[in-house]
Amino acid sequence: MSASVGHEIEAHRGAAAGTTTSWLVASRAAARLAFGPPLSRTFAIRYWDSGAVEPGASSNPAFTLVLAHPGSMRRLFLPPSELRLAEAYIYHDIDLEGDLGAAARVATGVRARLASPGAVLKLMRTVLDLPSIRANGHAARPSLGDARFSPRHSRQRDAAAIRSHYDVGNDFYQLFLDRRMIYSCAYYETGAESLDEAQRAKLEHICRKLRIKPGDRLLDIGCGWGGLIQHAAAEHGAVALGITISPAQATLAMERIANAGLSDSCQVRLCDYRELGDVEPFDKIVSVGMAEHVGGSMLPVYFGEVFRHLKPGGLFLNHCITHDRYEAHPLGRLLLWRAGSFTEKYVFPDGQLVRIDQLAQMALRTGFEIRDVESLREHYARTLQ
Repeated sequence: MSASVGHEIEAHRGAAAGTTTSWLVASRAAARLAFGPPLSRTFAIRYWDSGAVEPGASSNPAFTLVLAHPGSMRRLFLPPSELRLAEAYIYHDIDLEGDLGAAARVATGVRARLASPGAVLKLMRTVLDLPSIRANGHAARPSLGDARFSPRHSRQRDAAAIRSHYDVGNDFYQLFLDRRMIYSCAYYETGAESLDEAQRAKLEHICRKLRIKPGDRLLDIGCGWGGLIQHAAAEHGAVALGITISPAQATLAMERIANAGLSDSCQVRLCDYRELGDVEPFDKIVSVGMAEHVGGSMLPVYFGEVFRHLKPGGLFLNHCITHDRYEAHPLGRLLLWRAGSFTEKYVFPDGQLVRIDQLAQMALRTGFEIRDVESLREHYARTLQ
């Protein structure tokens, strides 16, 4: 994190507030309430310019949580929520040195410790003894523009949400994706593959599951930068159409298709899945990382459109991230933790994960027969690493 980001102390509360010593005591108390006793932690905490460090249970901690100023714990936990934790990092109230994956997993333990209103209130009373800090800085976040006034998952608002995430510069995505720009989990057959190799294996895994053969008409809903349809056309002889509502994706995908000499068998259309119209039914349809944008309320329409455009006996592969929450966390009823709020605000506006059983039920109700279900959780974790 940049050390140039400034903070302004606006106010403080509590009889003992106002000294570094009292702030350090209150911060350590808040840390125990949120993270557990020091000897139970896998990480260390370093306290701003006081130089104090709590080492945790190990002499070689997985990471160090750096509190940038006396009000850092207040910024982290007033009120305690997933969004608050993330914004404290974004706005430089905290820094993380070491394993970021291990740091992300700590949030699960925090949520468990704050599973009762009593625990939440005790933590909030503690952090109120710390100074209130106003972070000097701004974090860019997606904007829906005028479409924010449109109904959620209307075509206009969906288009704005997709553009806000994907049309931020193809060069940005090239910084961390493989050379084909596959924006989903790769497939690690041995675990020793490079990202490029594992993403190619993922494309091949999908094509094998769909049993694509020469001449098959393939539709890719939410085709991204066109990597899958190019692979299906070049390696399996498919006649492939990809659709996306991101102009940036469509432009680059069409350029890559032309450069690869695949224009006769592969094309991309700037098109919402609800606007495909009356086209010849497809032998195979695939959707990778698209259902997360559809929204639970629109799943009947989504599956219905896929079913309508698929030939009888055809195959549909839907690949998406799901969640396993069957009941709202107790804090959810208090509108505090708000799981998914960070992603909604900064990453995927209007995105929504649903449970796998909900997807399966909707597919069955639409008329599909489920032939295979596979979890790629471990592959996703390795891809992110």
